[in-house]
Amino acid sequence: MIRLLLRAAISLVTVAVALLICLWVLPGFSIGFAGFLVAVLVFTIAQAILAPLILKIVTRHAEALLGGIGLISTFVALLIASLFPSGVHLSGIVTWVLATLIIWVVTALGGWLLAALIFKKKTKERRG
Repeated sequence: MIRLLLRAAISLVTVAVALLICLWVLPGFSIGFAGFLVAVLVFTIAQAILAPLILKIVTRHAEALLGGIGLISTFVALLIASLFPSGVHLSGIVTWVLATLIIWVVTALGGWLLAALIFKKKTKERRG
């Protein structure tokens, strides 16, 4: 249970950082404070639900897309977050593509690094 909560916290943090990076780097990306909170929650929940679902669909119907599951689920989660009135606003195809890439890279790397640090400490605490 603690492991699940830690993974959820890691996901929330990495999504928040990724959205802030997009806000700072991409001129066509905008979000207000309330929208930021909504987007972080919506994005995290959507990613948790979409990634396994898209994996199942792609495995059945389009195995060539297996490597792009993270990108696809990131794009769909970003699309869902943008549907909320106070959510994320993106203008232009380039912004959509770059935001998807930035969020995917930051959440993947951040999640991997944070999980490695946190779970490594927990393992050492149990052994020591």
